[in-house]
Amino acid sequence: MSTPAAPVRDPAWSLSRSAIGLWVAEGVIGALVWVAVVTAVLTLVPESALPSPLRWALVAFAVLEAGVTISIRPWVRYRVHRWEVTGEAVYTLTGWLTRTWTLVPISRIQTVDVTRGVLQQLFGLATVAVLTASSQGTVRVLHLEADVAQRVADDLARRAELVRDEAT
Repeated sequence: MSTPAAPVRDPAWSLSRSAIGLWVAEGVIGALVWVAVVTAVLTLVPESALPSPLRWALVAFAVLEAGVTISIRPWVRYRVHRWEVTGEAVYTLTGWLTRTWTLVPISRIQTVDVTRGVLQQLFGLATVAVLTASSQGTVRVLHLEADVAQRVADDLARRAELVRDEAT
């Protein structure tokens, strides 16, 4: 059986809109870590070792990083992450600076898993992991609604099994 030709278009489906909320929550958690680190540095490092301009620069960087991580990055990630399952393959398009397009033929699928991290559970999301024997390893379709992820995983596992049965 030959490998299907790569689609010439972007994958059709976006992630769940709840992914935006998840990424905002991750950004808030990251911002809190930054606040703790900056506070510890400003408290523990004497001003003679870290002059005032550097202290202000550290605070400004932390505020800017938190602002971008919470208000801009989630929306950009949502717009650029795409996925699709066709009759022949599952493919993803990820990344906002470096774009990664991955195609996994159904015939190459070995295992399909659904995982739900703590924050994903809070937002009703799950990740479908498609494991192949290739050097690329596992391809992940991130942050789908949990019921959609389960249906996609069940469908992919069933179709991969049918392809294996046809090959024997």
